[in-house]
Amino acid sequence: MAKVINGYKRKWGDRWDGRRIKTPGLQTIMSTLWPKRTDCEVYLNDTLDVTELVKFVDKKNAEHPELKTTFFHCVIAAVTKMVNERPLMNRFVQAGRTYERYEISCAFAAKLAFEDHAEESMLFFVPKPTDTVDSVSKLVVDKVRKVRRQAQMNKKDGVDDLLDKVGALPRPIVMLICKVARWLDYWGKTPKALSDGDPHYSSIFLSNLGSIKCPAVYHHLNNYGTNSMMITIGTIHDEERIMPDGTKQIRKVCDIGATLDERIGDGFYFARSLKLVHYLCAHPEILDQPIGEPSGFDYQ
Repeated sequence: MAKVINGYKRKWGDRWDGRRIKTPGLQTIMSTLWPKRTDCEVYLNDTLDVTELVKFVDKKNAEHPELKTTFFHCVIAAVTKMVNERPLMNRFVQAGRTYERYEISCAFAAKLAFEDHAEESMLFFVPKPTDTVDSVSKLVVDKVRKVRRQAQMNKKDGVDDLLDKVGALPRPIVMLICKVARWLDYWGKTPKALSDGDPHYSSIFLSNLGSIKCPAVYHHLNNYGTNSMMITIGTIHDEERIMPDGTKQIRKVCDIGATLDERIGDGFYFARSLKLVHYLCAHPEILDQPIGEPSGFDYQ
């Protein structure tokens, strides 16, 4: 009997992490001529007006000090809502074929301590369509607290623990394991024990460089895994802008850098997806609505 995932019945040719999508001839040829994700990277740099979003965060924290909401939490919620509304952004190409994920997943790196030699932990979670920015905040805060608490006790679990164990093996064995892992990954046969919690299998991989006072950069994609979208977020700073009525105002802005796999969509689709993110930053109250609800954005 075919397995049902999120209401979708798996068919022949589907993977455990996505259903196969029929694509136009151009995309099919592109996926065949350029089978590696790193050969198909497109880079996007933009500046978001986050004035209203910063006010939204300040108001939310004043009203609910017990739940610390950050700018980064809101960005995660906004980008997740964008992907929910723009399904092509949740696709990936593997073995020359295009797939659409059954669910949206997010990953980011958390510094275990703000010190030069402190390690990073890769965090992975799957927001539900019913989640709002509040539940996303709680989820992220709980995960970060957990890994930092484990770091203090010299404990690790999930992908981090597995990487440490594999990395401690003799080099020839490590090379063999990596070769087998790449083969399994290519054919969509990677065991869930290896892929669960691995950011390389996420819909969205985010890096909050603003938390370490660093500007947004372009971060490469990886051929291993299925991640097709890497986003970096820079620092919030003041910038003079000309408003629609012609007046000048000092606004809070934030630079972002994104690297995308051009095989999952075209420039027009990417541009509209970016406009939706701009809209959510200008109307952050929408983030209090469930991720699965339409934003009401007019794409015209």
